[in-house]
Formats: sequence, C-alpha cells, structure tokens
Amino acid sequence: MRVTLERPWLTADLDRPCRMLGWAPHNPGFVTASRVVWREVRDADLTEDFDALGWLAASMDARGDAAAVGLLTSRDLARYRLETACSGLVSASCLATIGLTNAERVGHRLPRDADAWGTINILAATDAGLSDTALTELLSIVAEARTAAVIDHGPDLLSGRATGTGTDCIVVAAPAGPGLFAGLHTDVGEAVGAAVYRAVAAGTAAWMREQEA
Repeated sequence: MRVTLERPWLTADLDRPCRMLGWAPHNPGFVTASRVVWREVRDADLTEDFDALGWLAASMDARGDAAAVGLLTSRDLARYRLETACSGLVSASCLATIGLTNAERVGHRLPRDADAWGTINILAATDAGLSDTALTELLSIVAEARTAAVIDHGPDLLSGRATGTGTDCIVVAAPAGPGLFAGLHTDVGEAVGAAVYRAVAAGTAAWMREQEA
C-alpha cells in the first residue's frame, strides 16, 4: 500500500485492482478498484442541507478518481496511522484516521452534537486472494479489531466505554482469489486483525492525548 498525503486528500494506492467491500460514501458495496481516497473537510462544512455525497462524487471525478472508493473525514489527515502485520505467508496493511468527537457505545445512542463529526475511517488490505464471501467475513474481523482497540484505549461516555463512532466507515480490499475463509483462525484474519488493532489503538491513544492537552 502506497500512501500519499496532499491535503485535503489522502490516497492509498494498492498498485493493482482489488476486490473491495465497505460502506464508504463514494462507491460503497462490492467494487473493483485500486485506490481508496480520503477527503478532509471541516465540521462546519457538513451542515444538514449539504449534499456531501454529491459533492464528494463531483470532487473525486474532477481529480480523476471517479472509480476509486471515497471517504470523508473532519480529522486532520496528517494524523493518519498506517500499520502492517504478517501471519504465515499473508501480509496486511491498515490505513486509518481516528477521531472520536462522535463517539458512541453500541446499543446506547446519545444526543448528538450537530457540530461534531469525528469518525473512524479504515482501509484494511491484504495480499491474500479472497472470494466475496471471505471478504464479507473479513469485514467483521476489521469491525471487531476496531471495537477492541477503542474499548482498550478510548473514552468513557455516559452510556459506558465507547465502542466506535456514529459515522465509522470500513473498507476491506484483497485480490480476487479462491480463499473461502477469513476468520480469526486463519492467517489472513490474524494479519488483518493485528494491523487494524494497531492502527486504531495508536490513533485512539493519540486522539485521547490531544483532548487532555
């Protein structure tokens, strides 16, 4: 994964077309792409009447990235975290931006600050060739690793320890291949889980230190 920061853009280039799955604002669901792009915005830009999805699509098209997967964040992109991990013959990378001003505990929604859009955006990529079914399973591993990292390092809310934010986005990527499984007992599940945990833990700890400063 090659990462380039040219604010207000952060680009992850995977060097080859990969099968991707996620709920990104631009090109969600199952897609084939080689790039995932973050667009930094200000909280004040994200008003209720602002067409963020249309604006992001137009902005990405203008820079030649209409086919890429696109994410939005109000987090300072310079704070991104990139971590890698290996298990057996499998390697994995995680690129993440971590903001928790929009933190929630799952199952306990809090009144939201309309001016706070902190979020966790994650791209987890592996070199293991996976089927669409395995890619779906891998998405659950990323969500589990994200949640574990936030519980271990994140803030306490009125509803309990935060487990994520109300606007988290996750994208997983892998070359299309024969792999049928990507759970916790597999090399790919271990490698991706470790990379995601490290990235989110480091980003969460950094965000917590900023709040104390």
